[in-house]
Amino acid sequence: MKDRITPDNWTIDDGKLYRRYVFAGFPEAMAFMLRCAFLAEKADHHPEWLNVYNRVEVWLTTHDAGSLTQKDYDLANAFEEVWRQMGTGGATA
Repeated sequence: MKDRITPDNWTIDDGKLYRRYVFAGFPEAMAFMLRCAFLAEKADHHPEWLNVYNRVEVWLTTHDAGSLTQKDYDLANAFEEVWRQMGTGGATA
């Protein structure tokens, strides 16, 4: 997976895909997490994430594989699509 292209604004942190989102406020952050939660459930692939007020941090890895897999990249791209559809909630990347 080392040759895989990392989605925009995502980095690799300790072997996991990582992204920090900043929203206009708490409601926008929660709306983002809720939309992403449905996508994660549908994909049967769940993120490690943290919310503090208007910030959401996401880490993706495939625990069963002990590394990154295509599932991680697919979910990262799905989360980016949610970010775009929300118009970023008046926030920054």
